[in-house]
Amino acid sequence: MDELPPQMSAQDHGSFAYFTMKNRAPQILTKVIDTLHQHKDEFFEKYGEVGAEAEKKAFSLLSKLHNELETDKPLLPLADTWVDADVWNEHLEYHHSILNENDKKISWFQSPWLYVECYMYRRIHEALLLSSPISDFDVFKESKQQNFLESQDAIITLCIYLQELSSGIENLNESQLKNEFFKLLQISLWGNKCDLSLSGGQSSSQIASPLAVLDELKPFILVNNLEMLWSLLINRKKTSQEKFSTTRVDFILDNAGFELVTDLIMADFLLASKLATEIHLHGKSIPWYVSDTNKKDLNWMIEELKASNTKCLFECGANWEHYLKKHTWVYQDHMFWTLPHEYCTMSHFAPDLYAELQKSNLILFKGDLNYRKLVGDRKWKFTVPFHQALNGFHPAPLCSIRTIKAEVQVGLTTGQGEEITDTDPQWMTTGKYGVFQFDGAL
Repeated sequence: MDELPPQMSAQDHGSFAYFTMKNRAPQILTKVIDTLHQHKDEFFEKYGEVGAEAEKKAFSLLSKLHNELETDKPLLPLADTWVDADVWNEHLEYHHSILNENDKKISWFQSPWLYVECYMYRRIHEALLLSSPISDFDVFKESKQQNFLESQDAIITLCIYLQELSSGIENLNESQLKNEFFKLLQISLWGNKCDLSLSGGQSSSQIASPLAVLDELKPFILVNNLEMLWSLLINRKKTSQEKFSTTRVDFILDNAGFELVTDLIMADFLLASKLATEIHLHGKSIPWYVSDTNKKDLNWMIEELKASNTKCLFECGANWEHYLKKHTWVYQDHMFWTLPHEYCTMSHFAPDLYAELQKSNLILFKGDLNYRKLVGDRKWKFTVPFHQALNGFHPAPLCSIRTIKAEVQVGLTTGQGEEITDTDPQWMTTGKYGVFQFDGAL
């Protein structure tokens, strides 16, 4: 293979990576510090003086982190004992050994953007870990929950739609089933617009009916491989029924709140339509990128749905809890999802996770961060094939479902990216455009 293009970095002035580290990242850190401070009385009430001291310590560590970022200080080794600390510190040593040869420093604006952005969230986690007894406090929890609560009307619309669809699903012919499959996947795609890290933690809830806007959003899908997804699953359904075999679909989740609802509605439909027989949901093991899903977010959302007086919400919550208890749905997390590594290194750094994904019949990677890790966050040309940019990562047939919020995109037709740039220069960072990019090669 030809030499890989360089990774994006905040040293490129005018780039979205630079804008993120200069503006968005400090804004997110400021909000984290403010959130922590707002809970100081709660920590005191719960833990007494020890809780108050813990808040002061975390506040101090996060303020120090904010200063390091703003002044482009060298990255420091982690000081906690979390399960991944050694991996992070070895990675830092590795970068040091490479850059020292070129007399460059490992710092916030000089190092790869993917690395330093992940490092910031890991340092936020470190600040809490070193501040017992408030170590399990999720500084992003309220933002995620607010996103869910503010999206209630859209969520009700989707839950009603799902239940009406499921009750009559046996009567749908193949063409009708395909149409519903496409519709719900598009809802899952546009649900990815609700990204709190892009908005710096500001509200990004879904207000419009997600069903009503699908037709007008179709022109903004730049790569649409939905036919390939349909062919894979419908053909497998036909052969599986003859052989009594299972079909497993994995979701590599992105945002909690409204987007998570759209993903679970898709997962529910896959079961109801028998396009899948088991669903695996992969989330983060720690709070991550402001709004990324972890186990507590999933559990909280299901409890909220079950506690609702609205029938469709209650029934979805009860059904989804049942699927999880029966292991028809399996929730999994792994520390690899919160490492800075691109996915082509998974078989080396997390062979157990890679082997697990190889059991899947289709892996759906949700969102922008997953896309960046799939293609290495590199300065690829727009026309480089998706398969090539995956750089050997092929555990199973996979599809990226992503609204575009970072300056990396492959698999476009000749001139397509340049044409959009002419009319919409900021198109790569707004979430206005989306892709369904499939790779079936192993």
